[in-house]
Formats: sequence, C-alpha cells, structure tokens
Amino acid sequence: MNKIKAIIICCCVICLFSCSSQSSQLDSISGTVTKVISGQTVEVILTNSTQTSQVVKVRIIGIDAPDLRQSPWGKAAKQRLSELVMNQPIKLTLQTLNTDRYQRLNAHLWVLDTLVSQQLVKEGCVLANTGYDHTYSKLLIDSQEYARLMGYGIWNPQNPMRYPPNQFRLNNKN
Repeated sequence: MNKIKAIIICCCVICLFSCSSQSSQLDSISGTVTKVISGQTVEVILTNSTQTSQVVKVRIIGIDAPDLRQSPWGKAAKQRLSELVMNQPIKLTLQTLNTDRYQRLNAHLWVLDTLVSQQLVKEGCVLANTGYDHTYSKLLIDSQEYARLMGYGIWNPQNPMRYPPNQFRLNNKN
C-alpha cells in the first residue's frame, strides 16, 4: 500500500511539472503549507495551472531538527517552522522526484525569497545536515557557525542541546 501511495505521489508531481507553464524550471513547484509535523517536515497542498491539488508530505533538505522529545528544542523548532510557513504560499525546489522511506518528498522550501532551512539554522532552531552535499550546503554550514558563535537556540551556552538528533533517537528508541 505504501509503495502504491509513493507511486501516486510521484505521478502527481510529474503531472504538476508537465502542466507547468515554466518548462525551464522543472525542479520548482508551488503550494501552501497546511500542517507542520516537526521541525523539518510539513504537509503541502501542491497546485498547478489547472487548479488541481495534491497533499504531500515534504522533508526539508539540509537540516536535522531536534526530536520532538528533545525538550525544549524539538517543540521550539516545530513552533518556529510553523511561524515561518503555516498557511503561506511556498515554493519547493526538488533534488529528486523520489520519496524517502516515509513517503516524503525531499525539497528545499522557500517563502518569498527566504530559504526556510537557512533561517532555521541561522536562528539555532535546527542543525545543518552535513551528511550529504546539496546546493545550499555551504550556506547552511556558514549559518550554523553564525548561530553557534552567537549562542542562539540549541547553541545557547546556558542551555545547550546535549545530543544531536540522530544520537538522541539512537539512545531513546521506544
């Protein structure tokens, strides 16, 4: 059933691309965020020129948000992401049409001219994910260094995040 859902999502995204009036920008689609699931995952209604829509889950590329159980950082990251994107018209730029193991599209998310991942990293809400290279890797790493030097969010010296999200999840499997 999950494979069928993933295939349907991919087909809808392909249809959105093929119906787009901007054939030169096939890696970019528009939509509206309808739900924030975590500090790095949202639900988006994708729209195209024929006014059809499809709801998809999107994982923001390039960041690693604290687990929701990592108090207070997980909920703070989700809250800040919600403030930035909820009910906002957004643009997604995709690296690939494939979904991940949770049937999420992986994309960079923009609100107007703001790269949301950079904003979250710069404010110390999330970590830059250095596990793989992408278009904005250096920008996110530089933004993380800025947040660390300024002591923002997870880098606050009075209340730093003790474990990166992946280590926290490994230590707290339930």
